[in-house]
Amino acid sequence: MPDSKFFDLQINGYYGVDFNQDDISAADLLSACAALERDAVGGVLVTIITDDIARMAARLTRFVELRATDPLIQRMIAGFHIEGPFISTQVGYVGAHPVEHAKEASWEEMALLLDAADGLTRIVTLAPEQDPDQDVTRRLVKQGVIVAAGHTNASINQLDACLDAGLSLFTHLGNGCPRLMDRHDNIIQRALSRADRLNFGLIADGAHVPFFALKNYLQIAGIDRTFIVSDAISAAGCGPGLYPLGDQEVLVGEDGVPRAEDDSHLIGSATTMQRMAENLRQHVGLTSVEIDRLTRVNPRRLMGLAVPPPTRLAVKTNGVKNGAHPATAP
Repeated sequence: MPDSKFFDLQINGYYGVDFNQDDISAADLLSACAALERDAVGGVLVTIITDDIARMAARLTRFVELRATDPLIQRMIAGFHIEGPFISTQVGYVGAHPVEHAKEASWEEMALLLDAADGLTRIVTLAPEQDPDQDVTRRLVKQGVIVAAGHTNASINQLDACLDAGLSLFTHLGNGCPRLMDRHDNIIQRALSRADRLNFGLIADGAHVPFFALKNYLQIAGIDRTFIVSDAISAAGCGPGLYPLGDQEVLVGEDGVPRAEDDSHLIGSATTMQRMAENLRQHVGLTSVEIDRLTRVNPRRLMGLAVPPPTRLAVKTNGVKNGAHPATAP
């Protein structure tokens, strides 16, 4: 039953298929969706990353067209997560996104992307400092789109201004930032200081965030305000090799981690949601109930979807506690 499966709010590709290619075919997309279903995923947000606005719009339009061609594709793709182009241009914070296309937010350009997505945009990730008057944030929220901070070095005041305008989520906490930052005044600490107002996406592959740090983040933010994303690229479900992401080619080593050629940053993940769930059990010590909330319940609640009870419930209670925050996911 699809509702008993994982729900992934950030996925760039799967099983050899890159979702940021201009010429993705119906057959390739169907193959990726079939692989996701096989791997116990019940729904995803296809993530379109920073590029020229016209190319981003064309990719969104293509997905809208392909989604209508097959019931499995339609069932699997619940909508879009538009990550960029209104993100930081600073080294480290821009991550794997092409810096030449990162820019300050413009409602005219955002509206082009929304129109191309034909009402299927569910999340937009932007850097609060790239929306200085919070106009784009307010307009997106008014249209029912979740606004997430990500690939950002927003000051605490810039973060608060966007929160007041309706920002409610933080994209892949602990990533989209440099390896070396101020030990205290950094974007991770700023975001966690607002854990009573934000929901946090986390990548549980052990490479993006060490498991001990992941456990710390879960304890601070609370299970009810966090969720797991794969941030998978086309290498997910495959093995070591060279894989596409937009105009880039990404090398996945024997350790299964996609890295930049100079090892300066990671480029998405090659880890399935199944593996991430097992990581949470083995390396973070979570119970089946907690894992279910992070990988199935919380993502669906954020999307406003009904969440039927799981098929199996664990009775262990020795995992990470729920933290100080009540269940406040929409």
